[in-house]
Amino acid sequence: MKLKVTGKQPNSKDCFVCGLENDFGLKSYFYELENGELIARFFPADQHQSYPGRLHGGISAAILDETLGRLIINHKGSGLWGVTLEFSMKFRKPVPLGQEVLVRARVTSENKRTFEGTAEIVLADGAVAVEGRGRYLKMSLSNITEDDFQGEQWHIVAQEDDPIEIELP
Repeated sequence: MKLKVTGKQPNSKDCFVCGLENDFGLKSYFYELENGELIARFFPADQHQSYPGRLHGGISAAILDETLGRLIINHKGSGLWGVTLEFSMKFRKPVPLGQEVLVRARVTSENKRTFEGTAEIVLADGAVAVEGRGRYLKMSLSNITEDDFQGEQWHIVAQEDDPIEIELP
């Protein structure tokens, strides 16, 4: 199934998951889809391994949590961010290094102060490797950090290979 990309979320400077200047980070990109889901794309490298050739489980947790927490950023024009209250995951298959990995996430419930979501790390063959679910507090950025995060560290970075559609298994 192909879904249209309706937006691209910004990257930061130093974040482990999305920071483009973090030498050890995942350098993930996040795309909003027409069905309301959010897709993260990243290429796990050798420095992200646990067992040889396999992504570390803690890094799987980081990318799932980040993708879930970002679900609310552009949701209904709220201008809010998701701060993790609860997070759990289930491992199904190892995640290999050196090839693109997708994370697919969606909001499953929402109220005025919190939202819940589910996400999966999906391998190139369409198999679900890791599942995550979480509950997040909606917060404005000014309540999360005192830094000028949006002005100094938060930018949309256009790339030649930014998709206009994403094929979902």
